[in-house]
Amino acid sequence: MRQVYCFLPLLLSVIFSCSKKAEPTQSITKPDLLLVFYKTSGFYHTSIPAGIRAIQQLGQSNNFRVDTTNNAARFQLDSLRKYKAVVFLSTTQDVLNPAQQQAFEQYIRLGRGFVGVHAATDTEYEWPWYNGLVGAYFNGHPKVQQATVRVTDNKHPATSFLPAQWVRTDEWYNFRNLATDLRVLATLDETTYTGGTNGANHPIAWCHSYDGGRAFYTALGHTDESYQEPLFLRHLLGGITYAIGK
Repeated sequence: MRQVYCFLPLLLSVIFSCSKKAEPTQSITKPDLLLVFYKTSGFYHTSIPAGIRAIQQLGQSNNFRVDTTNNAARFQLDSLRKYKAVVFLSTTQDVLNPAQQQAFEQYIRLGRGFVGVHAATDTEYEWPWYNGLVGAYFNGHPKVQQATVRVTDNKHPATSFLPAQWVRTDEWYNFRNLATDLRVLATLDETTYTGGTNGANHPIAWCHSYDGGRAFYTALGHTDESYQEPLFLRHLLGGITYAIGK
């Protein structure tokens, strides 16, 4: 019996030592989740698949996971709350019913983020809350052509790396019902193309805090080629980063 008592402390020491080695040395950070929503009830942009692929690749390179859907039934609070942000990728016209709209409002009030790309402003004209979130409504456009984007805020992750005058080709939107609280990140120089109607202060990318959450919008992204442009992809990534809350 005396031998057993002498051996017991040694046995406990070995067990304790093994259990300590089994403990992880550091926690594993799960990637943030992003939902890309691309339902259309009006015009369908053929660049949507290119946009989805581009955002998926951005996620792979920047530690966020991307889910995609054009099914509005996903807009239930229990389904949405796992996502840090939702991207409306060239959505058009009426895409959510009243119950889905209410779920999305609740989602944003949880402190989550929204990213609107291109035709996201051509969406939900009868939903005033959404007008406030996205920041404006679409009001027509001229033909695709080259124009100059002028960076007005180089402190934001979506614009900090851009040249002060960014010359590129896209479909340039005009806007109405512009919100008054927008942090305008870039404007469009209407003297460099034909068909602009917003004048000297023509916002083309912006962000703001809204109803407890964060919203970023860029009017760029009509063409397939946009989603192969390094500067545009960094611009989009910066908007996603802001919306996620990084």
